[in-house]
Amino acid sequence: MSAGPDTPPFSTVDINNDSRDDEDIFASAVQEVSLDPEVNGAREGLEKVSIDDTPASISTSLNSPVMEEIATERSNNIIITVTEPQKIGEGMSSYVAYRVFTKTNMPIFSKHEFAVLRRFSDFLGLHEKLTEKYLRSGRIIPPAPEKSIVGTTKLKMTSTPSTENVNGSVSSAGVQSQFVERRRAALERFLNRVAQHPVLSIDPDFREFLESGMDLPKATSTSALSGAGMLRLFNKVGETVNKITYRMDEADPWFEERALRVETLEACLRRLGGACEALAGERRELAVRTHDAARAHASLSGADPHAPLSRALSHVADLHEKIENLRLEQSNTDFFILSEHIKDYLGLIGSIKDVFHERVKVFQNWQHAQMQLTKRRENKAKAELSNRPDKAEQAANEIVEWETKVERNQQEFDSISRVIKKEIERWEEIRVDELRATLLHYLEEHMKHQAQAIRYWDAFLPEARAIK
Repeated sequence: MSAGPDTPPFSTVDINNDSRDDEDIFASAVQEVSLDPEVNGAREGLEKVSIDDTPASISTSLNSPVMEEIATERSNNIIITVTEPQKIGEGMSSYVAYRVFTKTNMPIFSKHEFAVLRRFSDFLGLHEKLTEKYLRSGRIIPPAPEKSIVGTTKLKMTSTPSTENVNGSVSSAGVQSQFVERRRAALERFLNRVAQHPVLSIDPDFREFLESGMDLPKATSTSALSGAGMLRLFNKVGETVNKITYRMDEADPWFEERALRVETLEACLRRLGGACEALAGERRELAVRTHDAARAHASLSGADPHAPLSRALSHVADLHEKIENLRLEQSNTDFFILSEHIKDYLGLIGSIKDVFHERVKVFQNWQHAQMQLTKRRENKAKAELSNRPDKAEQAANEIVEWETKVERNQQEFDSISRVIKKEIERWEEIRVDELRATLLHYLEEHMKHQAQAIRYWDAFLPEARAIK
């Protein structure tokens, strides 16, 4: 995959001078192992499936039964890898672009393997388009990373690759290394979640994002400092207030139970996420203290005149330096494998709560139409009692209009309820597999670290016993 947190996360390049062949780049990229267990599992599944030679041009509409069937059958046969963050330009006009590599056997794509270069705003633009199209119908849109004004500004002003100080603490450039790696991994998870969705994966905008070799139109509305960005922020605040102030009297026990389950899961994940981030910080601090111990043993070995003891102390210093690196690796495991996945799931839960809220809004429209219909019927009755045929006729026409609206809104409410149920059931199945894979990966990495630490101490034991 891309560089780890202790290696340079990006390089300043000129796209026009990048003469590497896309196929060669992709061939080397797919051999790397992703930190995301669900991506690795899907990649293994893709390798087992032979590439279908069906033509990519399918003239069916997006919502046709044929496309739905293809999406259902092929939803897992696409792997997307986001690698090679590249800082393009200098200063505040600079930005980071990512190479997006795709491997698939879905016939709706023109090739089986392709790569494109995309900037961060392109990802946010794709998320915005998918949200506008599908959220209203009850589809769960995977979350994209939030725009960070502070992190982006620091990144724009950073001209050197990531470094780590001698005492093990991370410099400002090193912090930006982690910022870029976290964003890259989040973007990769976002695209793969979209790719595994049976409907979103066949969306024309998603296919264009993955396939088009041309630059996409700049998504200016995604800028945090733009007028559209500020308007979007105010809209989010309004939506949040609306979610708090309006509560629907839930008549469906399924939704009542799922909403409670989602709230409970969110609270537990927030506690776990906070604990994991604190644990990662403690391990990094432990690495710093281990570095101090290594330096102290090295100084002591030079000051002690007893040769065997001096040699043993020197080996202890070397041993602590190795343990220090293990502590840093463990901290990265806590952070990138577990903490970031927990944060990602919190984003998914936010998306689920968004579709729940969309259902509430549809219910509001239905009830409003029902109240208007009742009001028009009352007006018609009053007009008839007061012998005003013109008003009665007008009210009758309005009754027909609002009856149509009531029926349409009720159908929309029933439709979004059915879609949300399918989406939640699909998410619950995937969630268990993904969480299991993440925990296994996390435990395996820590077992490797612990086994390596034992080997280091076992190798030193004969040296300690040889002191006389």
